[in-house]
Amino acid sequence: MTPIPRSALVLGLAGLLPFLWGALTLFSEAAAGAGMQAFGPRFVGPYVLLSYGTVILSFMSGVLWGFATRAEGRVASTGYALSVLPALWAFFFVGGGPVSAAIYLIAGFVGLLGLDWLFWTQGLAPRWWMSLRIGLTVVVVACLSMVVI
Repeated sequence: MTPIPRSALVLGLAGLLPFLWGALTLFSEAAAGAGMQAFGPRFVGPYVLLSYGTVILSFMSGVLWGFATRAEGRVASTGYALSVLPALWAFFFVGGGPVSAAIYLIAGFVGLLGLDWLFWTQGLAPRWWMSLRIGLTVVVVACLSMVVI
């Protein structure tokens, strides 16, 4: 695998901040209170974790769609079909209470990692893609797991 480009790494890590913030506010009353006062209730605890997780899972469908454009024929058709699965998963399954929503998001991100791997093995994703995605997914799943605990 090749090194992750600096800009992709920095932006990927920056994308973890709402997940890390949400997990922190679950366990720190001071952080939760400061977040409530500064940003409002949507930006603390499970609310930020679940809403941001849903947005990012849907965003990743667009990333996979972009990878599918690099293919042709049957591989492209399959890639397009598979690329919409994370967004559809988020739309149909993430809802209800916070625990079930977090569990479905965790399953969605683990499934997304499988799709990342498939696109990567087909040469549609950059060579460094899995190096980035594995680390990001581990942090996202760990943060979302805090809702379930």
